[in-house]
Amino acid sequence: MNSLWNRFKYTVQADLHTLLDKKENKNPIAMLNQYIREAEKQTDSVGKLLDRQAKLKEELEKELAAAEAMAEKRRGQLELANATGEEDLVAFAEQEVGSYEKRAAELSGSVTEAAYELMSLERKFEEMKHKVKDMKVRQLQLMGKENVTRAHRRMDQIISPENKDMSNMDEMKAYIDNLGGKIQKDYESSSMERRLELLEKNAPKREEIV
Repeated sequence: MNSLWNRFKYTVQADLHTLLDKKENKNPIAMLNQYIREAEKQTDSVGKLLDRQAKLKEELEKELAAAEAMAEKRRGQLELANATGEEDLVAFAEQEVGSYEKRAAELSGSVTEAAYELMSLERKFEEMKHKVKDMKVRQLQLMGKENVTRAHRRMDQIISPENKDMSNMDEMKAYIDNLGGKIQKDYESSSMERRLELLEKNAPKREEIV
């Protein structure tokens, strides 16, 4: 258990900002994704160990209950043996009572210790889960900032006059303007042609004039 906590120590104790700012040449979101994956993996492992610890505590409690029950049973049998005066049974019952009482005392201490350790582990486990949640929140914050940065960068490529890609935008604008002018010129030309054709159609024929 201690080795597991040592391996997970950075998750519980490390400052997230320090981890992310440690190397500027790395993508902080990629780094954080890696930490989150490892943290979730370790959290699952610790969760399984906690379940196992809880089951072991239950087994100790069952053994304690059984030892106490047998000690009580042997004490009753010891009283009967004393009443009948059968020395061999008295000796056996006394030995049994002593053995079960000793076992019960040891198990009682083990149950108390196991309960304390389980409670301590559960507190640390909750701390681990909070740290993982904090990292996920930080992940969302960084993703939002990254998204805003990308959006600003792409907008600046269009609206910033000192941007290196502005010449391309100027060329595109000039092309669109030229294309618009050509379309307008073609439209005016075709409009003139239609008017001439209409004038020609409505004009009186020469024979009629004569």
